[in-house]
Amino acid sequence: MNFELTISPINEIDSSLELILIVKKNLKHDFVQNKKLLKKAGFKAGQDETCLLVEKNKLYVGLESINDENLRTAMAKAIQALNNTQFKSLKVATYMESEKTYHNIRAMVEGMLLGQYTFDRYKSKKSQQKLKEIVFSLEEYSAFEVDMEEAASAIEMGQITADATNFTRDIVNTTPEDCYPKTLADIAEGLADESELNCNILKVKELREEKMETLLAVARASRHKPRVIHLSHKPKDAKVVVSLIGKGLTYDTGGLSLKPSTSMVSMKLDKSGGAAVLGIMKAIAEMNLPIEVHGFVGAVENMIGGDAYKPDDVLVAKNGKTIEVRNTDAEGRLVLADVLGYAQQEVKADYMFDFATLTGASVVAVGHYTSSIMGNGKKPKKLVIDAAKASGELASILDFNKHLGKCLKSNIADISNISNTPYGGAITAGMFLDEFIDKENKKKWAHIDIAGPAYVEHAWGENPIGGSGAGVRMMLRLLEKLASN
Repeated sequence: MNFELTISPINEIDSSLELILIVKKNLKHDFVQNKKLLKKAGFKAGQDETCLLVEKNKLYVGLESINDENLRTAMAKAIQALNNTQFKSLKVATYMESEKTYHNIRAMVEGMLLGQYTFDRYKSKKSQQKLKEIVFSLEEYSAFEVDMEEAASAIEMGQITADATNFTRDIVNTTPEDCYPKTLADIAEGLADESELNCNILKVKELREEKMETLLAVARASRHKPRVIHLSHKPKDAKVVVSLIGKGLTYDTGGLSLKPSTSMVSMKLDKSGGAAVLGIMKAIAEMNLPIEVHGFVGAVENMIGGDAYKPDDVLVAKNGKTIEVRNTDAEGRLVLADVLGYAQQEVKADYMFDFATLTGASVVAVGHYTSSIMGNGKKPKKLVIDAAKASGELASILDFNKHLGKCLKSNIADISNISNTPYGGAITAGMFLDEFIDKENKKKWAHIDIAGPAYVEHAWGENPIGGSGAGVRMMLRLLEKLASN
């Protein structure tokens, strides 16, 4: 989809369709065209409600009010309403909350691209989206003066953000037969080849040399050998250094603590954290922000077999701590334990954020659409919450609890990989990870459990069925904020 920005008034732009957003309270105003036709069609201008007047070549979309969230979802629904139509180009005016709220334009672009997304790799009949060109007019809905350069920048940032999110969605939605640890490594190397990113891939020999034995144990029963990926964006005179760590379980059977068959369906989603890190690094390379960003991914497949690691095993993590395995389906935290250790060894970061579809308990706690944020430092957690609000993602803080921490006690090792209570599972998983954060980094780190929003089997907001690209948009907003300070 191509975007064009013009100073021409909307009525002077040659396009096959005009998109018009109507704020609900304004539906009866005189300036609204085609009111009789809209009334006849039953259009009430409710949020995300659409009405295509084919005879007028106009698509009306309702808004409760003008803000980023409403604009983003309204634009997504508008694009989806044009599926299977023959319109090839679309023109739209600019809509802003107030003077200089260019983030509204960015939200519109994000909504269009996120709403247009389809994953049809495995379908014999591919989707046919005719719409190829979007023309934005600087003519603003409320007659605010719009700066061409600022608007163009907002469109560009919206495109980069949405493209990175859709890139992440593609990785998440790809089947485990086609996406395994080497595949993720190949994707990372491809990103490095196409940009200024540096890439280092650790294979089994290097992983053994790095004493990443908990990660290797999880990978042991798979025919696909594990990889640890390190991508880096290192501009001169970087303002801040950030490490991003992703759980990249390309498939999770649960290991010998085998999942029920219904729970195993869609377990390709377990690579969502690693996929998000790859998507973020793609966008960072394109934005070329003046901050140093490192992306680490633990790419592993958790399978069953004669060589599978077992409940009752005691594993030694990279930082020397011993872990009693009580459940092989709590494997993501074992992978992250070693990758967190490696990331801290390789990079002295000012901030660390990990992304993982870590626990079903997070979904129980905050629902399908929200990420759970945990950690010891107030600042990194607040940065994530603020960035989530700006990006349209949902996030909620779950506080650590010293009493729950005691539930990870092991009688034979330093720590158990699961709690001895079924309650507070998202928090105890986060507290387990905290055991592998060095003392000097405790206040720099935040854990982001994206188990809820990463993969949902129904459409919601601007997100389709399947992978949502959770974490990408919020982290890009966070990194942009750090770059602007």
